Amino acid sequence: MIKVNEDYLKLPGSYLFSTIAKKVAAFSEANPDKKIIRLGIGDVTQPLCPAVIKALHSAVDEMAAAETFKGYAPDLGYAFLRDTIAEKVYKPLGADVAADEIFISDGAKSDSGNIQEIFAKDVKIAVCDPVYPVYVDTNVMAGRTGTYDESTGLWSNVIYMPCTADNGFAPEFPETVPDVIYLCFPNNPTGATITKDQLQGWVDYAVKNKAVIIYDAAYEAYISEDGVPHSIFECEGARDCAIEIRSFSKNAGFTGLRLGYTVIPKNLKNEEGASLHALWARRHGTKFNGAPYIVQKAGEAVYSEEGQKETREQIAYYMNNAKVIYEGLKNAGYSVSGGVNAPYIWLKTPDNMTSWEFFDHLLETANVVGTPGSGFGPSGEGYFRLTAFGSYENTVEAIKRIAEI
Repeated sequence: MIKVNEDYLKLPGSYLFSTIAKKVAAFSEANPDKKIIRLGIGDVTQPLCPAVIKALHSAVDEMAAAETFKGYAPDLGYAFLRDTIAEKVYKPLGADVAADEIFISDGAKSDSGNIQEIFAKDVKIAVCDPVYPVYVDTNVMAGRTGTYDESTGLWSNVIYMPCTADNGFAPEFPETVPDVIYLCFPNNPTGATITKDQLQGWVDYAVKNKAVIIYDAAYEAYISEDGVPHSIFECEGARDCAIEIRSFSKNAGFTGLRLGYTVIPKNLKNEEGASLHALWARRHGTKFNGAPYIVQKAGEAVYSEEGQKETREQIAYYMNNAKVIYEGLKNAGYSVSGGVNAPYIWLKTPDNMTSWEFFDHLLETANVVGTPGSGFGPSGEGYFRLTAFGSYENTVEAIKRIAEI
C-alpha cells in the first residue's frame, strides 16, 4: 500500500485558478463562436521590453562561446544581479540590505510557497482575508493549519485578519499573537495599500511579539502615491523581524522567464540564535539549482537606464487599463476599489450574487473572465477581482460589455 502525505488530502477542491481555467475551457468548447476576454489571471500581455530582449540575446551569445559557458548558478544567484538589486532597489529607499542577503530564485510564487519550510510545524500563522491562496495552501501542505470548516471556509489553526471595506481593506492587529504574519502590499487581490506609518506599526508589533513578517512586495512597482512604502526594510527594526519577497513577473513581465528573489537579513534569528538566513541558504542550496544565467542577465538589464524607462512605460500601460476598469465600473454603478497603486480592481458583486454566481453570469452574458473573491478567503465573498493585464482594446471592450449587462 502506497502511503501519501495526508496533509495534501486536506486541501479542499482544486487550486483556484485551475478551477477557473476548467470552467472557461468548458464554456469555450460549448460556445466556439464567442470571443472570451480574460481579465482573471494576473498574467502580463505586453512583450518583454527591448532592453531585456537585448540582454537575453547577448547572454546566449556569451554562452555559445566555450570559454564563457555557464553551468549551475551560484546558490544565492550571480553577484552581478544581487549587487545591482542592492544598489538600484534598496539603496535609493534608504533600506539596509546587503547583496549577500538577497537570494535569487525562479519567482515569488515559488518562494512564498517554500519559505514556510524553515518554520516549525506548530507555528501559528496569520493571513489577511482575502488572501493570495498560495500562503494558506502551502501551510496546509505543511500540516500546520488544523481542520477545514466547509461552512465558513476557515482553517482552525489559522489566524484570519479580515480586510473589508470597513477597515479600508487593511488588516488590524490580531488578538491571538501569531508566530508568522503574511502581509502583501500593494495587495493581491484587493489592490489596497497601507502607509509607511501603518507598516511601521506592524514591524513594531512583530518585534514586540517576537514574530516574523513575510512581506510580499510583488506589486511595489505599481505604487504611484507618496507615503506608500515600496519595501518593509524602509521601516526601523524590520531587519529583526522581516523577510521580503519580490518578483520580476509583474514589474518587468517575466511571467514566462521566471525570476524573483527573497531578502532575509543575517541578523534575523529565533530566540535560540538560529539564523533564518542560514536555514534558507541550506534549503536553497539543497533544493534549487539556480535561475538560468541568461535570465539573470535579463534581470540585470531591468535596472539599466534603458530598462527602467521601458518597464515604467509598460507599468503605465497596465495602470491606464486599471483606470479604464475602475472608472468604467464606477460609472456603471458598481462599488469599486483598488486600481490606483496596483493592477487589480476589487468590486462588489451586484444584486447580492455570490462571487461564483457573478463569475458564471459574467462569463455567460458578457463573455468576460474575472476571479471570484471567495477563492481568496471568506472575506472575499461578495467581491470580484479584475486585472489590468489585458490589452487596452480588450479592456475597453470588456468594460463596455459589463456595463451593458
